[in-house]
Amino acid sequence: MDRDGREVAFVQQKVFSFLPRFFVWVDGVQVAEIAKEFTFFRSRYTIGGLGWDIEGDFFAHDYSISQEAREIVTIHKEWLTWGDCYALDIADPRDTVTALAVVLAIDCVQAAAAAASAPRH
Repeated sequence: MDRDGREVAFVQQKVFSFLPRFFVWVDGVQVAEIAKEFTFFRSRYTIGGLGWDIEGDFFAHDYSISQEAREIVTIHKEWLTWGDCYALDIADPRDTVTALAVVLAIDCVQAAAAAASAPRH
């Protein structure tokens, strides 16, 4: 939502999917599909629809998204804070809404994976 309460982006999870899959809508138009790939040792994601590539350490919340040689956003988790706090460096202000929605979708996948692997008492 923007400051006036208008929806500017929407992140939708595909519920019945073998691996996590999210759709990003900006101004009512689907612009991206984020999918977690099947890997054994490291998390890997694809971002369809935007031509964006993603790489880095997802468990440490230290990764970047780029398009060819152009950096879109770098993401770093701030440690020693009361809650989850992230620093996003978005190169072009026109990418702000889409980049934020993509990062939120990836964070949802990471949070769900952490909750699933937590010990139960």
